[in-house]
Amino acid sequence: MPTIAAVQAREILDARGIPTLETTLWLDNGHSVVTSVPGGTSIGKYEAKELRDQDPNRLLGKGTLQAVANVNQTIAPQLKGKDPTHQTELDQLMVDLDGTPNKAKLGANAILSVSQAILKAGALSAGLPLYQYLQQKYQLTNSLVIPTCIYGIINGGEHGADNLDLQEFQIIPASNLDFPTSLTMAATLQHQLEEVLISKGAIHSFGLLGGFTPNLYNNTDVFEILVETIKTTAYTFAQDVFFGVDAAASEFAENGKYELKDKSQPYSAQELLEYYQNMRNTYKLIYLEDPFKEDDQESWQTITNELGQTTKIVGDSLLATNKEKTLQAIKNNTCNSILIKPNQTGTISEAVEVVKIAKDAGWTVVISHRSGETTDSLIADFAVGVGAEMAKFGPVSRGERVIKYNRLAQIHQEITNNTSSTPSSSLANASNTASTAAATSNQAANHSQSNNNNNTQPSTNQQSGSNNQPTANPQSATARNQPATAVNQ
Repeated sequence: MPTIAAVQAREILDARGIPTLETTLWLDNGHSVVTSVPGGTSIGKYEAKELRDQDPNRLLGKGTLQAVANVNQTIAPQLKGKDPTHQTELDQLMVDLDGTPNKAKLGANAILSVSQAILKAGALSAGLPLYQYLQQKYQLTNSLVIPTCIYGIINGGEHGADNLDLQEFQIIPASNLDFPTSLTMAATLQHQLEEVLISKGAIHSFGLLGGFTPNLYNNTDVFEILVETIKTTAYTFAQDVFFGVDAAASEFAENGKYELKDKSQPYSAQELLEYYQNMRNTYKLIYLEDPFKEDDQESWQTITNELGQTTKIVGDSLLATNKEKTLQAIKNNTCNSILIKPNQTGTISEAVEVVKIAKDAGWTVVISHRSGETTDSLIADFAVGVGAEMAKFGPVSRGERVIKYNRLAQIHQEITNNTSSTPSSSLANASNTASTAAATSNQAANHSQSNNNNNTQPSTNQQSGSNNQPTANPQSATARNQPATAVNQ
């Protein structure tokens, strides 16, 4: 099995023009992988700590040069000669090097960039597509299926332009629709919504994530616009497509109440619950993320008890992909679904552990992007490989979002046509194919980014995605139905 020869990070810009890290990892066989990590805008209090330079004279203090130095000078020497398939061991090594509860010393952004590179290098060494490597390694799913996608289409709150209080309004395809149909519907509605907004003389500019930011009188007006848009297409509301909301309620919570433009006086927690109940009944809301601020535990429990049978009550800032917070929420029944963002916890291993905990509790797992995304599509493979029920990658606009959907389309094609490499009984056996990994890395396109020569400089070419969208249904064409054999973690 190849071992790690070198690791090198550099500072790049994310989709917001804010610095982040790109890290290249070289194996001793000359192959390499490249990865980059996202950043968040609405950052929960329980998230692992991004390391920023805090230099007011450079990039408003948001530079990541210290995090880059931590990778190159502190982490990289400790990884030389290590086996990249030993993900958990190497992640723990970095956690121990940091030595803080929230990765504040080295930076969660620094550590995650290396953790992601190790994951890609492990898949490359094993000669497997990344999603298949994840499936075999962690055995969190017996089959490979494209998750139901949550398409953000209108931005508000911190992601908007002071136009709406709720952070994101989403369209969610019916679960019986295959991925190509789902993606086609999302793209169609995105374009059609723009036409409807123009016809009404409404603002149709874009928010932070690429969703529209219309100037509407209140938040629920969004649903009326969306229903009208759906009626202009061949799709049927509450049959082909449903609605979801990321409320990000901590952003409009003030002095124990919640301020929405829907009425002049702030909402009490009980009034906000009734507001959500009406939203569910009127607009068939099936997904509700962060409906209350993180510390309003009683309200979280109440809404889960009252709406949880018909609606996914999703913890994002409440849980922050944190093991202890997740276990506590399961015990207290404060939600029934979890948003997984690897950069909230700082390593792939810890994110996978939280996924397993949530699955064991019967929760819905939603793998999510961040507002400050990059053109790395690893998160798409991660969603498939851990068997997530849903994936949230934003609107079908802007390259850093679309590349995730294009990667899902490529994975869908491989699953449906059964063209992926046949999984071996263990990754140790798969090491025999490592010498041909570079030739097969086109299966993994952006997520493996292998380099066939002994170049010692980071690669700058990050993607070569595919737009192929076969029409077969991935739900009926899962690639493998038997559990994989356990491998090193």
